[in-house]
Amino acid sequence: MVNGVQQGAIYAIIAVGYTMVYGVLRMINFAHGEVYMLGAFVAHLCVINGLYGLGSDNPPAWGIAAMVLTCMAACMAIGILIERLAYRPVRNAPRLIALITAIGMSFLLQNLALLWFQASPKYASVESVSRSLSLGGISISLGQLILLVSSLGMMFVLRILVMKTNFGRGMRAVSEDMGAASLMGVNVDKVILGTFAIGAALAGAGGAMTAAFVASPITPYFGFMPGLKAFVSAVLGGIGNIPGAVLGGLLLGVIEAFVAGNPALSPYRDAVAFAVLILVLMVRPAGLLGRATAEKV
Repeated sequence: MVNGVQQGAIYAIIAVGYTMVYGVLRMINFAHGEVYMLGAFVAHLCVINGLYGLGSDNPPAWGIAAMVLTCMAACMAIGILIERLAYRPVRNAPRLIALITAIGMSFLLQNLALLWFQASPKYASVESVSRSLSLGGISISLGQLILLVSSLGMMFVLRILVMKTNFGRGMRAVSEDMGAASLMGVNVDKVILGTFAIGAALAGAGGAMTAAFVASPITPYFGFMPGLKAFVSAVLGGIGNIPGAVLGGLLLGVIEAFVAGNPALSPYRDAVAFAVLILVLMVRPAGLLGRATAEKV
């Protein structure tokens, strides 16, 4: 159960990026999983170069926090570049062109990572957070606890940002009607750029914490399957709905954990996510917290 909630938190933090971009632009940023992967590689570079005291056996807590913030800043810059160079030129093009661009950007980032980091697995594990804790009879590692609390904390802060700030009001206005928001004085370009930056920063934090606290091997395809499952999570909760993305991610993580715990079903763990996607699209296409909208023809 703990592993399922932890994995669900990772899916949720990636799914939030999908749902933010879709809510504003009505497009799926399929390169988002690769931003998550690049966050893990930045964490790897921090560890192997001993930045922030991470080269020691017992790195300081501030060093681990600084590593995560570095990964967030790096991925934020990458997200801004992706929006500027790839998505802004096709913003007003048919949706199919934007979709193909997103898929092409995903493969481009994968191959750039393959060229730079090679295919052999890399690691960014922090050994000092691997010790186990017992909370109410539940065994959980310190790293898992930090990952879970940090992920939920970031999503809570994001919720406040969206609901309580001028930038968040601008996001909601652009999501509702981009043209009307522009006429009312909202800087649409700034809102879209900020949306990509925030989503990319969250993905970078997720990749860094997964690599450092779960000790997952990092390859250029590190973000492919989590990115797909995060997309399923966003659809499950209601694409375009931030609380729905969080709910969908946690539900999918728990479902996967139960499947993995059954020896007869464990080989089909990855297939479960896509079975859930098909089921949701058949039964409730708008998702658990999404709203069905009428489309004008």
